[in-house]
Amino acid sequence: MMDVGRHPNVELMSFSEVEAVTGFVGNFHVTVRKKARYVDPNECTSCGECSKVCPVAVPDEYQEGFSSRKAIYLPFPQAVPSAYILNMDNCLGNNPIACGKCQDVCEKKCIDYDDQDKLVNIEVGVIIAATGMDVYDPTEYDEYGYTRHQNVITSMEFERLICAGGPTEGHFVRPTDSALPKSIGFIQCVGSRSQDGRGNPYCSNICCMNTVKDTLLLCDHYPGVDIKVFYMDIRAFGKGFEDLYMRSKEEGVKYIRGIPGDVVEDSESKDLVLTVENTTTGKLEKHELQMLVLAQGVIPRRDNAKLRQLLTLSTTSDGFIMESHPKLKPVDAPTKGVFLAGCVESPKDIKDSVTQSGAAAARASILLNAGKTKIEAITSMVDPDKCNYCGLCSNVCPYNAILSSDKKTKKLPTIIQAACAGCGACAAECPQDAIYMRHFRDEQIMAQIEGILAERPHEQLITFACNWCSYAGGDMAGTSRLQFPTSSRLIRTMCSGRVDEKFIMQAFRLGAPMVLVSGCHFADCHYISAVTWTQKRLDKLWSKLDKLGIRADRLQLEWISAAEGQKFAKVMRQMEEKLATVTMDEIKQTMKILEEEEKKAKAKAEAKLKNTKSAEVAS
Repeated sequence: MMDVGRHPNVELMSFSEVEAVTGFVGNFHVTVRKKARYVDPNECTSCGECSKVCPVAVPDEYQEGFSSRKAIYLPFPQAVPSAYILNMDNCLGNNPIACGKCQDVCEKKCIDYDDQDKLVNIEVGVIIAATGMDVYDPTEYDEYGYTRHQNVITSMEFERLICAGGPTEGHFVRPTDSALPKSIGFIQCVGSRSQDGRGNPYCSNICCMNTVKDTLLLCDHYPGVDIKVFYMDIRAFGKGFEDLYMRSKEEGVKYIRGIPGDVVEDSESKDLVLTVENTTTGKLEKHELQMLVLAQGVIPRRDNAKLRQLLTLSTTSDGFIMESHPKLKPVDAPTKGVFLAGCVESPKDIKDSVTQSGAAAARASILLNAGKTKIEAITSMVDPDKCNYCGLCSNVCPYNAILSSDKKTKKLPTIIQAACAGCGACAAECPQDAIYMRHFRDEQIMAQIEGILAERPHEQLITFACNWCSYAGGDMAGTSRLQFPTSSRLIRTMCSGRVDEKFIMQAFRLGAPMVLVSGCHFADCHYISAVTWTQKRLDKLWSKLDKLGIRADRLQLEWISAAEGQKFAKVMRQMEEKLATVTMDEIKQTMKILEEEEKKAKAKAEAKLKNTKSAEVAS
């Protein structure tokens, strides 16, 4: 941070928060709230005299509550800028009867109790999201006694206790008696790889090697200390990680395969007794320890929802921000001009975070140096002759790429081509067919349906597959040589949100026995929220089919990811079984119903047009 703070080309805005982000790639407008520090960072010399006279003492968040701080304090060593900050939630105020002592002793007179937040507007070309992650709170794991036993601490608290800049100046002691513990235990996967409803199902990546590092630190500082690690699996997958793991074992650290089920405290000595099933020996064991460390997992930032809203991002099922493509674009966000770095995308160690940060900076510099940005040739366009200014398209767009229309001023909706990602949800939702998607026009998709059903339509399964997930899942099934029926005829769309109701009805009108719409899982949608419109559209269509007397289960919806080749094959086998239940009489009846509905719709449209012309003549 100190290097960044000194860099002439970097403006560091600490103690600030992004309030709003508008615009698109190359033209982002960002509103930043610079929070009131109540201390002028340009004048403060960090002499510390103000903190000495402050009568308030509260737990120090940086030291995990093991020590206290004053209401006016330095956030952490080597903070940038190196200036004190006043927390008004803790301050007694500047009423002379109450306090005001810090202002009195400040020689530079840089404390201002009337300081206010400031809004700063900046314009940027690209944005890199590097908001990091949070740590899991293990309080719900009551069997470990974290809330009941003082000598049970988390791995973050361990880091503060053993750090030279920590509350004990690097002397590792027990919280109960400030004595050096002679036996220490570590419990792995606290809050990770959990399937019981507590914690998270994913691996937090860094916990195993963090514990290995901690055991080596203890062995180095306190030779002879008894250390035991209770684990499910040790995942030492990185370069040199296995060597560190073996070094830890050579130092005498005992690794016991089994997670304790109970932790009991001795009321007099405050020692801890752990009951654990050693899955290697198959025996139930008891271990007496003087201190216990919970290797807590990591979780997405708790304010990720705000980040998603600001930058129009999507998340994976674990809550971390989803990249544009896990292999081809691992640092690009689905929103153009936004890049990801570090643990905002997934749990990772320092090496991987630095690597991804360098990649994100490189991708950003390429875009900025180009001066222009290329867009996909599949963006949406507006047909001015058909638009009735309803404004529905701007509500549907997950990228806010459509500026709303205005019926009073006859202003058409404007599509920002640089922001449009080509999902096609707007084209499918437009009731007037006034929006079309280049290279995925209605006429092109209709022609594919007609071509597929030109011969033996009763044997064909029309399948609309989104490009990024379900279509790729079909590729995965094929390259994996998985067996599934050949009746399915795939029509590729960029997103399942592009599948219009009229495509499905046309397929049934031409004799299709079954129609399948497949797309990304809700949490994995490459177009952020476009898949939600697929669900809403099909919910309405199922109701419509029921009213018309057509079996609704002849229209199916499935979520298939790119990696789920087996699921794709399974779904196709299930669809083949359902297809066999549809009789020729049922298909003919459906075609007759839809032909009658089409005639009624045409007659209604002609009558409406006739009335409109009559009204124009009369006026």
